[in-house]
Amino acid sequence: MKRFIGLLQFMTRIPIKADIGFDEEFHKSIVYFPLVGFVIGLISFFIGSLAIRIFDPFITSILIVAGEVILTGGLHIDGLGDTFDAIYSNRDKDRMLEIMKDSRLGTNSLLAILFLVLIKIGLLNSAINSNLMYLIIFMPMISRLGVIIMLYKTVTPRKVGMGNIFIGKATLGMFITAIVHTIVIIVAISKFIFLSTDFNIIILLLSIVVVMIFDYLFKNHIYKKIDGVTGDILGCTIELGELIFLLFSYIVILI
Repeated sequence: MKRFIGLLQFMTRIPIKADIGFDEEFHKSIVYFPLVGFVIGLISFFIGSLAIRIFDPFITSILIVAGEVILTGGLHIDGLGDTFDAIYSNRDKDRMLEIMKDSRLGTNSLLAILFLVLIKIGLLNSAINSNLMYLIIFMPMISRLGVIIMLYKTVTPRKVGMGNIFIGKATLGMFITAIVHTIVIIVAISKFIFLSTDFNIIILLLSIVVVMIFDYLFKNHIYKKIDGVTGDILGCTIELGELIFLLFSYIVILI
C-alpha cells in the first residue's frame, strides 16, 4: 500500500499527505501503474459525469482532457512534446538528448500536443454521444499498463533522470501482475457496474493487446534513434497509449 501511495504522489498531483519514507526498492511499484491509471480514470469519469449535467458533450470532453492534464501536472504531455521535439529533429543521438532536456517549446512539440489534444477531444466527444463515457475509466489504466513495455529489458542513455527509477527495472512477474490487475478491474467494472455487453468487455481486453503492440513498436523506433528510453519517452508513451486506446475503441465500438 505504501508503494501504491508513493506512486500516486510520484505520477499525479493528487494531494495525498502521507510520508512513506525512503524506499530502496521503489521500482517494485511498477505493478501498480495500472491502478494509478484507474484512479485517474475514475476521477476523470467523475469530472465528465458532473460536466455533462451542465455542458454539451464537446465541452465535457474538453473538461475531461483538461482535468487529466491537471491531475498529472502536465508531466506526460510535457514528455510528449519533448520527445517529438528531439526524436524528429533529424539530429544525432547526443543532440536529441540535449533537445529533450531543453524546456523551450519547439514546432514539433507544439504540433504534437495540439493534434493529440484535438484528436482526444474529438474521440471522447464521440464516446460520450454514444453513451460510452465509461471508456474514460479504462483509458489511463490501459495506457499505463502498456508503458511497462518501455521498462522491461530496457536501458537509459542518461545517468540521471526521473525515469531512471523504473527504466529497465520491470520483471516478467511485475508485468504479469499488472496485467492481472487490469483484467480483473475491466471485468468487474464492465460487468457488474456498467452492465456492459460481453462484446464490449472483449474489445476492452483486446485494446490491451493493441496498445502493447503499439508500445513495443514505438520502443523499437525510439531505440533506433537514441539507443534507450528516457522519462520523457515514458510520458510520451502514456499519452500515445491513451490515444491508441480511444482510436481502437472508436473504430471497433463506435463505428
